[in-house]
Amino acid sequence: MSQRPRASLGRVLDDLGSTLLELVAGDVGQPEAISALAIFDPLDEPVLAPRSLVLGVGVDPAAGTLAPLLRSLGGHATVGLVVRAPVALTPEVRAAVEESGVALIGLRRGATWAQLTALIRTMLSEGDIGVIGHESLGGLPSGDLFAVANAVAALLDAPITIEDRSSRVLAFSGRQDEADPSRVETVIGRQVPERYANRLTELGVFRDLYRYQTPVVVRPQDLGYDETTVQRVAIAVRAGDEVLGSIWAAMDGEVDGERTQALLDASKLVALHLLRLRAGADVQRRLRTDLIGTVLEGGAGARDALARLGLSARRLVIVSAALLTGDDHAHSDLERLADALSVHLSATVPSSAVAAVGGTVYGLLPVVVTAGSPEQRAARLAADFVDRVDGNLHAIVAVAPAGSDISAIVHGKAQADRVLRVMREGHTSLRVARLDDVQTLALVLELRDLAAARGERPGGAIARLMEYDERNNAGLVETLEAWLDALGDVTKAASDLFIHPNTLRYRLRRVTEVGEIDLTDPEQRFAAMLHLRILAPR
Repeated sequence: MSQRPRASLGRVLDDLGSTLLELVAGDVGQPEAISALAIFDPLDEPVLAPRSLVLGVGVDPAAGTLAPLLRSLGGHATVGLVVRAPVALTPEVRAAVEESGVALIGLRRGATWAQLTALIRTMLSEGDIGVIGHESLGGLPSGDLFAVANAVAALLDAPITIEDRSSRVLAFSGRQDEADPSRVETVIGRQVPERYANRLTELGVFRDLYRYQTPVVVRPQDLGYDETTVQRVAIAVRAGDEVLGSIWAAMDGEVDGERTQALLDASKLVALHLLRLRAGADVQRRLRTDLIGTVLEGGAGARDALARLGLSARRLVIVSAALLTGDDHAHSDLERLADALSVHLSATVPSSAVAAVGGTVYGLLPVVVTAGSPEQRAARLAADFVDRVDGNLHAIVAVAPAGSDISAIVHGKAQADRVLRVMREGHTSLRVARLDDVQTLALVLELRDLAAARGERPGGAIARLMEYDERNNAGLVETLEAWLDALGDVTKAASDLFIHPNTLRYRLRRVTEVGEIDLTDPEQRFAAMLHLRILAPR
């Protein structure tokens, strides 16, 4: 097994190569860890941390731009550039690789950039916050599922996948090309294809897998798909009575006592690592929440917390998100929202930090130098996020101005909260907003809070109309409010109240008589609108 750090470029190629990636040119033997994953955008000025791995999404290897791009990335001490295969290794490109020190890697056809990003970020996630001890379980780095998968594959002499209860691939071993096309499809998609999962359910495979302690064998002819030619042997991974997932080996032949024992031993080892990953994820989540909360409060430890998040001396945009329906304070819903927003933002802004703090999800987005406004760019990302999750999470997002010091971050958080309140309380149909979009509504809500704190009640004309309505159920306050909202349009106001225009005219005459108000006076109309918006119970 490789002794390189788990985040080195060589380790990434070891685990993802042959199935997803191919080395075109360059040296990947350096032991230093990859510091970050970045996506190249020709419209953005690159802001890259040293030893970043760059994904050249949209870069055409045949367009003659590879060599200049490699030389440019070399100036940022980039470790590697991934572009879509096939890549023609011309003398100019080879020279640029040698000159820049940037390895050139091809992403194989059939694999998507989203899949690759998710896989690599999973491999780089250990150690994102603080320092984590190098613990080992069964002689393997704790929680390193790819190392575990390779070890189990060596033990069984067969390519394997480790999957969760939903048939999502958590990790896979090398040698997947020894299996069959259906296995390759599963690995590339990080998920068992639906047609296979449905067939396995029909055959009772999952039922037997989770009911029994022994391996379950699935023959190719049972599945009935031409692309499945190698037998599958699966065993559940358990922690006591809880099923954590399963191990799937692509291997023909009889599952004898020796193979059965090897699978049982492997399932126990995988269970330890899955439990360690779960515990580690909980610790990391709590730590990230504490750090982001400290930054947003702006207290004495804010600068240190910002440094531990890797965001010191960075200009940041604050976004806040919530669920428009349901209980925003339900822990599971908030965590789902936080996880979804984190994955979405990290694909474009890899160093962003997201956590649920006090019933709201907050994101800190480092500003990338662009021609446009960073707030506008953050708003576009937020709008894309809201659209993507709309089928599962009815989310709303507020965007605050960018700031580079703690006081600006605290001010941005307060501003985002003001915007989010307007959306939460249903005063706007916007799902993504900045203060400019809802400032008047925010001010009205704050004036209402101030009036309530002082115990103020409507006076003058509105008080007289409210008192008359309470005695006679005449609907005069409702009539005045509808007429003001319609800007004096009698027909529209009557339609909104579902009454005849003549009835509305009659009521307006009663408003002027009872309320002692001159509706032709703009000052009196404005006063009435303020009282109705701020002081009158709604």
